[in-house]
Amino acid sequence: MKSHSSTLLAEVRTFRQNHPDVRYVDLIALDIPGHFYGKRYPVEMLEKVAAGSPLKLPQNAVLLGAQGGLFKIGDYCFNDGDPDASRRLVPGTLKPVSWESQPLGQMLITSDGTEAPIEFEPREVLAKVLERLQHKGIHPVVAFELEFYLFDKKLENGLPQFARDPLSDDADDQPNLHIERLSRFSEVLDDMAQTAKAQGIDITVITAEIGPGQFEINFGHCDDGLRAADWAALFCRCTRGVALKHGYRASFMAKPYLQFPGSGMHVHVSLYDAAGNNLLAAHQQQALRHAVAGCLELLPHCMPIFSPNHNAFRRLGGTVNAATRASWGFEDRDACVRIPESDPRNLRIEHRLASADANPYLVLAAILAGLEHGLEAKREPIAPLNEDRSSGTDFPVEMLDAVRAMQQQPIVRDKLGAEFVDVYCENKRQDHLAFQQEIHAREYRWFL
Repeated sequence: MKSHSSTLLAEVRTFRQNHPDVRYVDLIALDIPGHFYGKRYPVEMLEKVAAGSPLKLPQNAVLLGAQGGLFKIGDYCFNDGDPDASRRLVPGTLKPVSWESQPLGQMLITSDGTEAPIEFEPREVLAKVLERLQHKGIHPVVAFELEFYLFDKKLENGLPQFARDPLSDDADDQPNLHIERLSRFSEVLDDMAQTAKAQGIDITVITAEIGPGQFEINFGHCDDGLRAADWAALFCRCTRGVALKHGYRASFMAKPYLQFPGSGMHVHVSLYDAAGNNLLAAHQQQALRHAVAGCLELLPHCMPIFSPNHNAFRRLGGTVNAATRASWGFEDRDACVRIPESDPRNLRIEHRLASADANPYLVLAAILAGLEHGLEAKREPIAPLNEDRSSGTDFPVEMLDAVRAMQQQPIVRDKLGAEFVDVYCENKRQDHLAFQQEIHAREYRWFL
């Protein structure tokens, strides 16, 4: 513990030396819906925390709904006295914030690794899955890909408007994959890339996607699953900030336009043993088939994680490369689980179902749980799409059905934690019901 505190203290002191104009640091963590919460600390107080002073925030901050409100979930929120819970600083994440008007820093905090971690904190859920896999000699290597849209900064009647092409000042309303779009939006995209790298995020390829104003960012393959998910979470935060600075609005909303493709979170996962051998390639890729079967078996029971809100379910089906059933295939982007072409050393799965606004810690935890289950159960998967284009199993496409399917699945409860599953499902149920408590203008047009 002493050496750990010494490392953190050195990190804070180095930061203060390199950024003497920074007076405050945002200590942030991701809640269940995937929003950051936290506190703004004077930098001199951060040094005390790094040296070992307690860091506590309300436990129930993790339970906030999509709009920031609290729901009654068991005894939490309203019958527990709203207790504090310990957090710790995540080493290596103290970085300057460049998109605010005043000098600022930010640093991730978490309850995992504390004496009493919060069972339903997303980062803690993933940490437990990774720890269990490590004890079994399984070491994941992970790479996220995130799609997002750029909109004009100003909304019109609450609706997003196409991003303006900075060269022509025309709306970027033509969906295409043209490389020239990267050039036209290079100023904001370059700033996003440089800002991400300044946050310690290993971003690689930038692609202009099919939707108007839609882009995709790829991250490097990382042998630390928590860090890989940290990168995805922090990228969303800094990208939204950079976009506003340039007069745009960046959104990871799953389906902002009905007529254009939605935005997804694609996750590449390979599994290695302690000697660096690819476990999925073992026994002539038999282990790969078992892992795929496990993923597909649990997928219908993890839909509230992969599609975490009403809008995310709109993304499924009827658009480019968005699956409507649990399926897999080799080099097939219509599949939920795609096997990219690679040599045995780099053999991996690409899980393509999650929406871009899903919680990256929980998405990765659910994927790894499926892979782990498959390696244990050793079942054969259904036929790949390459052999049968109709192959696949149904999954829920409405939130309340999805919540029931998740809450009642014993393997998911075991792999992700029963307490987490109950809390998460109730949070999603309450969010969905709250969303329904407004009469849309369309209802008056149809039924008045």
